[in-house]
Amino acid sequence: MKHYAGIDVSLEVSHVCVIDDLGRVVKEPIAGSDPRSLAESLEPWRGSLVKVGLEAGPLSQWLHAGLARAGLPVECLETRQLKAVLSASPVKTDRKDAHGIAQVVRMGWYRQVHVKSRGAQERLALVTARKLLVNKLKDVENGIRGLLRGFGLKVGQVGRSKFEWRVRELVSLEPALHSLFEPLLGARGALRSQFALLDRHVRQIARRDADCRRLMSMPGVGPVVALTYQAAMDNPGRFAHSRSVGAHFGLTPRRYNSGEIDRSGQISKCGDELVRTALYEAATTLLSRVARFSALKAWAVRVAKARGLKRARVALARKMAVVLHRMWQDGTEFRWSKAEIAA
Repeated sequence: MKHYAGIDVSLEVSHVCVIDDLGRVVKEPIAGSDPRSLAESLEPWRGSLVKVGLEAGPLSQWLHAGLARAGLPVECLETRQLKAVLSASPVKTDRKDAHGIAQVVRMGWYRQVHVKSRGAQERLALVTARKLLVNKLKDVENGIRGLLRGFGLKVGQVGRSKFEWRVRELVSLEPALHSLFEPLLGARGALRSQFALLDRHVRQIARRDADCRRLMSMPGVGPVVALTYQAAMDNPGRFAHSRSVGAHFGLTPRRYNSGEIDRSGQISKCGDELVRTALYEAATTLLSRVARFSALKAWAVRVAKARGLKRARVALARKMAVVLHRMWQDGTEFRWSKAEIAA
């Protein structure tokens, strides 16, 4: 008899549900949230297991790799689709979710999620850590500005290199505040130095990688954008058509078509937010800072005139995602003119 299993993962323990090919529950064990414990809980059905369903989440890539090494037919399931199916049940518990995942796997009502390679995971972790330090640095600087403003002291428009000098100048007017802002400036300095290390690491990896250098031939795409895109994409061959990449990263509009109603909404925002943000920033750079014109920029300028700058940036981000995929897939660099594209 064939068996199917669903795993609902929590931080400490995971609920497992094993069902037969008729959908009847065989066993509902509880195991630790690690590959070894989960593999041991499924060991009695190793020979008859057809599929093991695992919802995509923070631990899913690590668990998927461990279960796959253990020889289990594990697949990672798309979260939004699975959530829609499980929400049909009026009762939500971890045990119920594991049972629902097992039934979804048995019926095939799911979309499989690509599990990134170890190298792609490491690169994505690197750009995520860099982004984290950028955000914390902004938080500290904005916090310093806010505290000073409460005493009528305004930092004003200054660059990052002169920020500390400007704060010390303002604090010198209020000696009582010196002991308050020195620790904050020290924390900002530590964040800047560690950010510089990560940023240097990102740029070194991008310069050494041939695919990243090829992606950076597109205007507006620098080392951070190229490495983020490469890490999230992992394998360009998993997309049969380049036009599918825009939808994968949530850069295509939602659509509702039912009866006499047919309307398009805002972009879906599915997929990796980090990549979507990076592509949007690259599109903004291409439109506002890159002086040299290209067929891609000319197209975006026409969209901006017709639909507005904000929509043009989103549309350009989607188009850049598609073109980057085709460049990577074909092993070609960016072509500036229509004549180069035709050639």
